[in-house]
Amino acid sequence: MRTTSVADDDEGISMSTPPTVLVTGASSGIGKGFATRYARQGHDVVLVARRADRLDALAAELENAHSVTATVVSADLTDPTAAETIGEHLDREGIEVGILVNCAGFGTAGPFIEEDPARLADEIAVDVVAPTLLTRRFLPSLVAAGTRGALIMVSSTASHQPVPNIAVYAACKAYVTSLTAAIWKELSGTGVRVLALCPGPTDTEFFEAAGSDRFKVGRVGTIDEVLDAAFAALDRGGDPVVTVGRGNRLQAFAAKLAPRRLTLAVGATSTTRAE
Repeated sequence: MRTTSVADDDEGISMSTPPTVLVTGASSGIGKGFATRYARQGHDVVLVARRADRLDALAAELENAHSVTATVVSADLTDPTAAETIGEHLDREGIEVGILVNCAGFGTAGPFIEEDPARLADEIAVDVVAPTLLTRRFLPSLVAAGTRGALIMVSSTASHQPVPNIAVYAACKAYVTSLTAAIWKELSGTGVRVLALCPGPTDTEFFEAAGSDRFKVGRVGTIDEVLDAAFAALDRGGDPVVTVGRGNRLQAFAAKLAPRRLTLAVGATSTTRAE
């Protein structure tokens, strides 16, 4: 296991055999879950997040438990150059990515007029710009992996409709879901599996990072439920957009049929609560 920063030009990250899996947001929550599942299946992993100490601990755990190579890359995804810098770094080390899991993200909550502009800029950078540019950077190597290649974009049930009081987060995730579905169509015939994964509220550090319970709309699921749904969808193929949980799927379907004013009213009621 090697730890590095994308600003560090030192060489030495171990080469790996594709399909290596790159996971953003791997220091906790769903991202950590994906890294662990893939390592358990025998994949080498590239772990990307800001918190190198957590990544180092996870990398050591995965290598010891599963005899894989876990490469740690410390990166701040609010930096618009991060995707290219990560890509160049892995190129220098001879690491070819065959599976990309864009999981890093965070949300802000509250009336839009009261939101901190700098925080919103970071949210858009991490939730929209980073997965877009990372996908563009690594898509050729995913295509080269053929049927072993996969792109997983972790979106949200919030992507299915506008949601007052978490307006920017819902808009960011709507972008992610739309982009993923379009890429799925463009890659038809390549063998690459493409999935926009839309979990509802999940038992992670997300709510603590957001500083709000406004995102806790409905039942809070588990990380294992999210991962089970993702891997089942990848094996099954078909629809590129998968919503986790029967109740969430019903809600997403209803949002498509209901008048926009009604969905906005329901969303506003659901997310208006004491902090």
